[in-house]
Amino acid sequence: MADRVQTGPDDLSELGEVTLAVRDLVAATQQLAGRTAQATGQNVTDMTAVGLLVQFGPMGVVELGNRLGIRSASATALVDRLERAGHAERVRDRVDRRRVAITATDAARRANLEAWIPLVRRMDEVCRDLSPAEADVVVRFLRRLATTVDGSAP
Repeated sequence: MADRVQTGPDDLSELGEVTLAVRDLVAATQQLAGRTAQATGQNVTDMTAVGLLVQFGPMGVVELGNRLGIRSASATALVDRLERAGHAERVRDRVDRRRVAITATDAARRANLEAWIPLVRRMDEVCRDLSPAEADVVVRFLRRLATTVDGSAP
């Protein structure tokens, strides 16, 4: 059973067990990202940026910055850093030469997969233990949570 925490005016004691379990998963994921970034010699933002490029494909600097929640000047500095480290490259659009997309390098894709695939396989083992009916409920639940998180802004 997850710990219930009271933080003064933001009393969390009324939160349900599922909400607390999701909170714990988010916290564990954040901690894992920090450990993985350290192990791969990157900072969390750079590692997250490469992960976004691997997951969603090439995108502009502004879009990458928006996904990371950083300003365009910071995103430009980030892309410069990723380029220098060999993790990303700028690719000009063949039709509109003014448009530049940022893409992960093959080496960055391989390193990203090597860092994350062991965890993804272990998570897949846990997921395969679900019955088809349980899996359906979990998938719908997680997609609703992802939509909620994606649509929220501080």
